[in-house]
Amino acid sequence: MNLRTIDNIDLRNKFVLLRDDFNVQIVDGQITDAFRIQQSMPTINKLREKGAKIAICAHLGRPKGTRNMEFTLAPVAEYMKIPLIPDCLDKDFLDTMKEGDVVLLENVRFYPGEEANDPAFAAELAKGFDVFVNDAFAVSHRAHASTVGVAEILPSYAGELLSSEIQHLSQVMENPKRPLLSIVAGSKISTKIGVLKALAKLSDMLIVGGALGTTFNYALGGKVGNSLYEADQKDTALEILEYAKENNCEVLLPLDKGVAKEFTRDATRTNKNFDEIEEDDIIIDAGEETTARDVAAIKTAATVIWNGTVGMAEWMPTWSYGSFELAKAIAEQTKAGKLESIVGGGDTVAALEACGVKDDITYVSTGGGAFLEFIEGRTLPGIAILEDK
Repeated sequence: MNLRTIDNIDLRNKFVLLRDDFNVQIVDGQITDAFRIQQSMPTINKLREKGAKIAICAHLGRPKGTRNMEFTLAPVAEYMKIPLIPDCLDKDFLDTMKEGDVVLLENVRFYPGEEANDPAFAAELAKGFDVFVNDAFAVSHRAHASTVGVAEILPSYAGELLSSEIQHLSQVMENPKRPLLSIVAGSKISTKIGVLKALAKLSDMLIVGGALGTTFNYALGGKVGNSLYEADQKDTALEILEYAKENNCEVLLPLDKGVAKEFTRDATRTNKNFDEIEEDDIIIDAGEETTARDVAAIKTAATVIWNGTVGMAEWMPTWSYGSFELAKAIAEQTKAGKLESIVGGGDTVAALEACGVKDDITYVSTGGGAFLEFIEGRTLPGIAILEDK
């Protein structure tokens, strides 16, 4: 994939509309995880060095096209120590900008035209700017005004982060070091059918965990108690298992689970094999035997792709066991030079951060849905429009 980049273009004194992904977690007005902001800085700094005048366009949450100040980007502007422009369509600030200046536009999703990719809204957003730069991989699977609409109007380029995401993901998809182990977890098969099939075709081994794994176990006749699973996806699960077999991919399903009688952080944990699970048991985490087997599999791999925690990793320490053990094993093997690791998805990245191993991973993607859709082989509209044909 050959993307137009900002490397060889003259941006001195040019007005640049930069799409970043600042959809970060904010609690009581404070940013609790600045990973996506930090990852955006190389592009911002490069644009400043080139003498550009930069207005950052971003979103936070789902205000549904209304000016809901619960989703204001003010905490992000404060964190970055840059001015916040209260309306993303305001252009008055452009007259006072100097080379290297950076401002943040208020939440672009305050307008319904953003998610609708309304041409009139895109034209208003692009007005006054000379160049558009997309550095928001995590939203590039969406055909929105700030990812596609403005790129149809202005000369458009990929930022450093977006280029890096595509480079790393393309490399592992096209020419991975083998054995390749993929780990996919989460809540629903129905949202991950495509990526499960894509990875079953690409991988040598595929670990299916979390509620996804519970649905697979159910499909094979296992007891699942009062747990989250998709009964209507039984045939799909069996179909994926058959597809993996046809492609010589070994699928590792849960052997046991950490269960409780109530779905709460403080619930008492019991480890049970599937044939021991009772009707009122709720599966909350991967079991000890499953985790030991999965860690052993990681130690045989040369490449690992991981998306989705295998339990309620945020409920530490009781229910983070399975996810944290995987994270630590992947990080340990990566740090020792025995493994190339690619990890994506908000919950998964948060688990890396919580157990202190994020910096030991080969590449941590900022994308969740975009990460999965790229692996699946889908066309991402916000990226396709940046390709040199």
